[in-house]
Amino acid sequence: MIDIGVNLNSIIKLENINDFSLELQTANISSVVAISSNLTEANELVSISKQYPHSPIHYTIGCHPHHASEWDRDSKQATLNLINNSSPIAIGETGLDFNRNYSTIEEQIFAFNEQILIAQEKDLPLYLHEREAEDVLINTLSNHIPTKGVIHCFTGNTRTLTRYLDLNLYIGVTGWLCDERRGQDLQEAVKYIPNDRLLIETDSPYLIPRTIRPRPKKNHPKYLPYIIAALASIRGQSEEEIKAITTANAQKLFTIK
Repeated sequence: MIDIGVNLNSIIKLENINDFSLELQTANISSVVAISSNLTEANELVSISKQYPHSPIHYTIGCHPHHASEWDRDSKQATLNLINNSSPIAIGETGLDFNRNYSTIEEQIFAFNEQILIAQEKDLPLYLHEREAEDVLINTLSNHIPTKGVIHCFTGNTRTLTRYLDLNLYIGVTGWLCDERRGQDLQEAVKYIPNDRLLIETDSPYLIPRTIRPRPKKNHPKYLPYIIAALASIRGQSEEEIKAITTANAQKLFTIK
């Protein structure tokens, strides 16, 4: 199994990397993708990777739309310099978030466009975030075709799913699927995700699957099987099939061996 979305710095401390890796091994998780939200966090993930080169932790480099106000005229070159001296598997978490607007719309669009160009230059997939910005994000991506990437933490309906699939994007499914209060649209939409576009993620330490009893204080990659079980039940597939196709998809998109 591969968890394509963890917020590593919110789960563990650096000195606990080896223990974390052992936990993953015990849970039969072969790899996780640690998400960076800005260049400071990206540098931290690069440092961890160099200190623990044999850990099952891969990472992204990019700027979350909440941090787009930090992205200036020098950020693109700084990001390229960091990529040239490291081995990220994707650019992001980037995209647009018009729900909270911690950064202005103009700042978000500027940072997003520059990161799309970086992804294309470095032939890396985009790790995409979208909240209440569907039309603008899709139009922006359409202007940069071809693009490749994943919609991280997809929570939308079948119509929105179709629009993202039309852009040949992968779809990341989280424990939102296990939420009987908010997950109805997603529970219907996941039936229509093609096998070769499905990915799974915990978004740890957030989005704890509500099917876990007793309920933990934080989410963790070891809870990935709860998402797999929900997907298998809704899609009419075995859990082993879900594990196999999502692992293969993650390996293909992110070039994880």
